[in-house]
Amino acid sequence: MDFASKYCQKFRVFIHVSTGYVSGEREGMIMEKPFQMGESIAKEKATSELPPLSYPLLNVDSELEIALDSKVAFEGNLENQKMKELGLERARIHGWHNAYELRKAMGEMVINSMRGDIPLVIIRPTIIGSTLEDPFPGWIKGNMALHQSKPLFSAIISFIPINMVVNAIIAAMAKHEIAGKPGIKLYHVASSAVNPLLLIDVFKYSYEHFICSSIINMETERETESIKEMKLFSSMDDFSSHIQTEIAQQRRFTISGSNSNASQRLQKKCTVIFEHAMDLAKSYQPYTFFKGRFDNSNTHNLMEGMSGEEMKRF
Repeated sequence: MDFASKYCQKFRVFIHVSTGYVSGEREGMIMEKPFQMGESIAKEKATSELPPLSYPLLNVDSELEIALDSKVAFEGNLENQKMKELGLERARIHGWHNAYELRKAMGEMVINSMRGDIPLVIIRPTIIGSTLEDPFPGWIKGNMALHQSKPLFSAIISFIPINMVVNAIIAAMAKHEIAGKPGIKLYHVASSAVNPLLLIDVFKYSYEHFICSSIINMETERETESIKEMKLFSSMDDFSSHIQTEIAQQRRFTISGSNSNASQRLQKKCTVIFEHAMDLAKSYQPYTFFKGRFDNSNTHNLMEGMSGEEMKRF
């Protein structure tokens, strides 16, 4: 941002892609409102209480110093794991679920504080899914988060097709480049307020689709024989209990006739599987139990302001 303001004479607008989940632990209707330097979700929650509660101050420079100093201190001693734990701790102190959300929020704060007279647009997409149309319906590069997550509850989930996110970025870029007015504008590219979708329905529709379609096992190159319905859980405790029971049953079935060494190896493997499953579930828990909806009034007005020809193309 500093480089652009000093050396890019024809610079007209700065587009920053963030995430809707900078909302952290907020609940209810989440508005298209930018963060100011030093704001935090913990501060919002504390000051909304009567009487107001105390809260830790968020200082971006201090958070960076803590991260850098800790990386040096942890070097050679479970560095990656300890840095993950530190990031989670720092995020939760300030009201975010994880380090990813905290980093995105601090990024918005820094860019907003440095923008000067440059028009700034922040795009906040939610969970990005496959395409609605181009290059063809259902396309997405890589794995969707949904494929890796553990469905835990029938919460409302905010999916948005990737081409809609791209269209919003292009439309916002064109509008604010032409206007050229200093200031900041924020756009939620989300669906939960205008087209709410229950997580339980996502898996129901997926199940119905796949039982009607052939699925090829990439290893055997044969059709998958059966597709099971996804099981949903109302709490992390229920999920943990289910996983432990499933692993114990599989272990009892496999261990019959095995020697003690094989039994120990199997026990270790089962422990790794359980811990991996719980780590994944905990990672996605904030989003499968999410209690907010994203207002997208600015995005709606952006699209409504297009010409008839533009609306056909977008």
